Amino acid sequence: MEIVVKHFNDLTVDELYEICKIRIEIFMLEQCIYVQDLDDVDKSVYHMYLKDEDGMQAYVRIIPKGMVYEGASIGRVVSRKRHCGLGTEIMKAAISFVKERFGDSRIDISAQVRAREFYDLLGFVQTSDVYDECGVPHIHMVLELE
Repeated sequence: MEIVVKHFNDLTVDELYEICKIRIEIFMLEQCIYVQDLDDVDKSVYHMYLKDEDGMQAYVRIIPKGMVYEGASIGRVVSRKRHCGLGTEIMKAAISFVKERFGDSRIDISAQVRAREFYDLLGFVQTSDVYDECGVPHIHMVLELE
């Protein structure tokens, strides 16, 4: 497995295509979330993906602090395979990237409620009541970095 991280401006057309493909596959086709997934935030952030010989297997986008939240943010977390560690691997890489690249002291996320345990295991703490985002129950979570 290889981790790749690039700013939007450095993505190839094929990489952008694969990012769109995995996000549509997971959010729209699997989770039935029918909202505009691509937004102008994508153009100003870092895109990280995990790939193997079969292509892109997991993806996240990394947003600098102040764009969406007080802290940096990690979002659009997707993995083609479940319960095999890919999500944890890419999230740990994204957390390390935020620490090293931005030097931030916290990471804010908007997490689907059903994924709370996953984020709990990574050290995130719930900081809000449940709210609706795109028709899916979400919670705000924060990871305080050392």
